[in-house]
Parts: sequence; structure tokens; C-alpha cells
Amino acid sequence: MLSDPPPLLPRIAAGDRTAIRDCIARYGGLVWSLARRGAQNDAEDAVQEIFLDLWKSAARYDPALGVEITFVATIARRRLVDRRRQRARTPETQTMEGFAEAAAVPSSSVPPEMGAEAALAARALDQLRPEQRQVLILTALHGLSHEEVATSTGMPLGTVKAHARRGLIRVREALGEIPIGATMEATAR
Repeated sequence: MLSDPPPLLPRIAAGDRTAIRDCIARYGGLVWSLARRGAQNDAEDAVQEIFLDLWKSAARYDPALGVEITFVATIARRRLVDRRRQRARTPETQTMEGFAEAAAVPSSSVPPEMGAEAALAARALDQLRPEQRQVLILTALHGLSHEEVATSTGMPLGTVKAHARRGLIRVREALGEIPIGATMEATAR
């Protein structure tokens, strides 16, 4: 009759570095197979997150409550579910191609310098993270409030506000303007 191997998680919780290597050797195949099924596109990242979560949770493992492999599989499944939910919450972003083209070709009623400024702004927007770009387009171009953006995208209100602020700061930097928080002396120069 085969007996269960000695648990590794209590050794990891105690800071034993060799136990980490042993844990990867023992459970790497299990974690990899779960990650391949649960996160096909980014299984390697999922495996890293699972093992990091496992190291952080090692002290919570109690051999009296269950077998170590069950604990490892539970951590892996929870992390994969979290990743799936996070992907579902991440809003799809729209491309800026149409906006950039419209901004690059000024209409006859718009002065040429305004067309150039619009093209610069479009390039600055293209340098943003997709979430920041989406929030700025919805607020600046479509006139939505932060609350309306949060409702329409499914993002938390605080996240919308953070994306708006960080996006505006990056656009200002890209346009060569003085960033928010610069001193009055720097502004006067």
C-alpha cells in the first residue's frame, strides 16, 4: 500500500527553499494541466500566479483537514476562476484608427493648426493603455460622466476615475505639457 508523501507546504511556510523546488517538481504537472484547460491562451502566466498564490497560502494548509494535493488543486482552480472573471470584467476597447484618420485630415472649416493638434492628440491617445483610451474617449468625446462610463463598461467607478486621471497625465506628457503636480515656479518659467 502506497502512503502519501510528506507534505511540502508546511516546509514552504517555514521558509525552506528546497521545498519550493520539490513542490514544483511534485505538483507542476497537475498545475500545468489545470492551467492548460482553464487558461489556454496564457497558461504559463496562470501557472506562475498559481504557484505564487500557493506560496502565499502555504501556511493555511492543515494536514488534518485534507490531503495536500487537494489543497493545491483547490488553489489552482480558484486562481483560474479569478482569472476568468477578471477577463470577463475587462472591457473590450475600440480602435482609434477612424478617430486618428478623421483627426489627421482637417475639414475646411477647421484651421490647419487645429488639425495638426488633433493629430497630435490622436497619437497621444494611441500610446495609452486600451482601458485608459476607452475611458478618455467616452468622457471627452462622448461627454459621459464617470458614473455613466462605469455603468456602460462594467468597470468600478474608482477604476474609471483612475484610468481617466492616469490617461490624462500620459496625454499631457506626450503632448509636451507640464504634468499635473508641477510647482508654480516651473509653470512661470
